[in-house]
Amino acid sequence: MSFIKNSSFIFFILVLAVIFAGCTKEKTPEEKMYTVLEKVVTAEKVFEEQQNPLFELEKKEKAIYDHIIELGMKEYDQIVKLSDEALLLVDQRKELMDKETNSIKLSEKEFSKAKKIKDKFEDPSLTKLANEMYETMMKRYEAHEELFTEYNEALKNDKALYEMFKNKNLPLDDLEAQVNKLNETYKRISNANEKFNMLTEQYNDKKLSFYKQAGLNSSN
Repeated sequence: MSFIKNSSFIFFILVLAVIFAGCTKEKTPEEKMYTVLEKVVTAEKVFEEQQNPLFELEKKEKAIYDHIIELGMKEYDQIVKLSDEALLLVDQRKELMDKETNSIKLSEKEFSKAKKIKDKFEDPSLTKLANEMYETMMKRYEAHEELFTEYNEALKNDKALYEMFKNKNLPLDDLEAQVNKLNETYKRISNANEKFNMLTEQYNDKKLSFYKQAGLNSSN
């Protein structure tokens, strides 16, 4: 092989090395965090999609419950029919809540990657924002776990209530006790949901502040 050809070959390899190095350039911590946060948004799409259908099922079930209360036991056959309809709605609510929770768990799995990034920024203000955002989001996941637990308890109590309605000889005291139990559960759900929504709002505010400070644009 001649010296000229050998030199050309070496030059070609060097050019490829430079191009390859440019293509595999390490992402900045800001870019890595951006990727994580946007994947979290994608992971929670299913969660978002369950909100309206779940609300509609709850409204339908509430209407059935009100109808049953209005009828009284003199319309026993109708009460049984309505109770069976309500039980189907409870099962559907359970399916949607499970989908919602699986979406949040996937979100948490994606967001956990932020733990290794949040302290890597050169700008101290970005590090502060990233840590605040991380702590808020972790509290949000805890709040949803609490909400999920209480909601599942409510679904079990709802099913028990509609089964009670189908018992023609049910003592009124037992029915009242179950209704009171349900009311207490739904109070806890309301509180847990309020906490979750508050933390969601706080997280979104901190995320937007982080994006602004880092010079990033959210696609969502």
